[in-house]
Amino acid sequence: MTCRILALETSCDETSAAVVEDGRRILSNVVSSQMDTHKRFGGVVPEVASRKHVETITRIMEASLEEAGVQLKDLSAVAVTQGPGLVGSLLVGVVAAKALALSHGLPFIGVHHIAGHIYANRLSGELHFPLIALVVSGGHTEIIHMEADGSFRRLGQTRDDAVGEAYDKVARALSLPYPGGPHVDRLALEADGEIPMPRAWLEPDSYDFSFSGLKSAVLNALNQAAMRKETLDPAHVAKGFQQSVIDVLTVKALRAVKETGAEQLVVAGGVAANRGLRTSLEEACSREGIRLAIPPLALCTDNAAMIAAAAYLKWERKSFTALDMKADPMLSLEDWAKA
Repeated sequence: MTCRILALETSCDETSAAVVEDGRRILSNVVSSQMDTHKRFGGVVPEVASRKHVETITRIMEASLEEAGVQLKDLSAVAVTQGPGLVGSLLVGVVAAKALALSHGLPFIGVHHIAGHIYANRLSGELHFPLIALVVSGGHTEIIHMEADGSFRRLGQTRDDAVGEAYDKVARALSLPYPGGPHVDRLALEADGEIPMPRAWLEPDSYDFSFSGLKSAVLNALNQAAMRKETLDPAHVAKGFQQSVIDVLTVKALRAVKETGAEQLVVAGGVAANRGLRTSLEEACSREGIRLAIPPLALCTDNAAMIAAAAYLKWERKSFTALDMKADPMLSLEDWAKA
């Protein structure tokens, strides 16, 4: 029996709805970005984000069904991001998904946002277990060990700034537009030199990350140059910063693969779109003979198709979510998997 899941994603500032068949085939994946709205503030304003979701959610759901060429009667279930994320934004998606599921008698599935990012890889290829997932986004930097489908064990996480957050802060210091990550990546790749930056390796056996010191090193270099009445080349700063980030992410991810005996390294999250990181991981995995999966650029950033892909896990097990479920901005990946 064919399974068609309509999923909603509203964890931050993208309003998205998608229809995915059997957890793998994308029939539609409509995303409405609020980037232009938040650009003038230099970052996402939670209250503004939630209001924008309210304004667009119904239209995006209708567009997704139309693009997929399906009707509500053709759906098998309704899924939505339960958390983590901005609570006001999450609530909009959760309420809309509950209303749709209840009014049409459809099973309801709450999904963990990070599980969605990981399972975005299944929309473009195969997952080979056991695997290591490197999660890199604006709110998360984690290394997760998956021994089997739907099994998650976090080996490491950031102790301060997430990698995407660090990119945005460095971009702001360099007077680059929001969101800063793509601009830093572009400058770094164009640079003909670099200003060396420190690497935070932490304890020898740690899989944790720390980017706060690196961010401070960038600010310190800029401030010292300003005091000397000098101007640093933004591209050189960007390259030094990005090379530090990439080195640490690549080395720790590959070490996790080797030490756990994983069959594959998968990359998940918005920073997976970073060209410097993609190139580094591709070269390192090719050199070490490690299978690597990175989603297409359109599936790296927040989207509802990835939520539907992760929801299919619960569908197969008939592990549906009660309609009294609450949006949870601090939802644990391990707890979600066990529910």
